[in-house]
Amino acid sequence: SHLDALESEAVHVFREVAGEFERPVILFSGGKDSIVMLHLALKAFTPAPVPFALLHVDTGHNFPEVIDYRDRVVAEHGLRLHVASVQEFIDRGELRERPDGTRNPLQTVPLLRAISDHRFDAVFGGGRRDEEKARAKERVFSLRDEFGAWNPRRQRPELWQLYNGRHAPGEHVRVFPLSNWTELDVWQYIARENIELPAIYYAHKREVFQRSGMWLAPGEWGGPKDGERLERRLVRYRTVGDMSCTGAVDSDADTIEKVITEIAASRLTERGATRADDKLSEAAMEDRKREGYF
Repeated sequence: SHLDALESEAVHVFREVAGEFERPVILFSGGKDSIVMLHLALKAFTPAPVPFALLHVDTGHNFPEVIDYRDRVVAEHGLRLHVASVQEFIDRGELRERPDGTRNPLQTVPLLRAISDHRFDAVFGGGRRDEEKARAKERVFSLRDEFGAWNPRRQRPELWQLYNGRHAPGEHVRVFPLSNWTELDVWQYIARENIELPAIYYAHKREVFQRSGMWLAPGEWGGPKDGERLERRLVRYRTVGDMSCTGAVDSDADTIEKVITEIAASRLTERGATRADDKLSEAAMEDRKREGYF
């Protein structure tokens, strides 16, 4: 099936990176794409352990269910986990809180510092081309300069699945094994492989409030404000990020079969529908990528 082809391509990418690079790392947030990416890495090297560490950029405003899931997976598979904490950078005065309370755009500095400190030369990300127009420009191997910045003009051709990982000292390569997957592909693969996800991906009763047309979860990040009323609704999350910018959607899809049916009928990607940080401007994602963002 097409899922076999996508899986084969991703496994090839993981093995290619293992052969070309010295210190790769997998970005792992506990979201569905990074979970599928880890599942593929486990498949690529079984029965040997995954030869890469995991890196999580922790905003401090994460969903508790996702952090619990992350820690369970790390313990279950005996993985190495590095955590880059946004809160620590704020406490040291290296970053400043934003007026809107969101910390998602603040992840870039801790991410680049972790890459530099640990000398990671390849960084796996779960980005897909169907998510957002800036990500549609990415190659599977995306070269980043010594400042971690992305320049679309430096993207290399990738004919016949031949990947060029050459980079100068100080540069690194972001690697996207799921580039050619769609959101529907991801969910169909999760169903086929029976992959466990955090419960927030399925419909559940939750207290939320509305802001800018999105249902946000209350938390220490600063919501709800005066005039924003909490409601208990049946919702689920299509994507997982900072609680301050990740919206829930009204849904009764409490099983994976219902989620797949819902996604197949949707005309918006998960980022387009539920990520406030991508709606700051037409070029919000591309601007952040040029600064070193995921």
